[in-house]
Amino acid sequence: MALFITDECINCDVCEPECPNSAISEGEEIYEIDPNLCTECVGHYDEPQCQQVCPVDCIPHDPEHVENKEQLMEKYERIMAAQA
Repeated sequence: MALFITDECINCDVCEPECPNSAISEGEEIYEIDPNLCTECVGHYDEPQCQQVCPVDCIPHDPEHVENKEQLMEKYERIMAAQA
């Protein structure tokens, strides 16, 4: 699954620099996660880094973008190939 940021976000700015895929960006009111770029840090880290640093615990799994670890790894590989 990709992750998403709920409206409980306090715009503390700590999640955006932690994302290795640049999936997190500042939205109109709160930060947002692009599900096309979010791999839950698969390929980079064992745990999603944004969830680790979020002080208000507002980054759950996105039920609208269900993916297993293999799909997340395939997405990671596509992202890395596009950056090369």
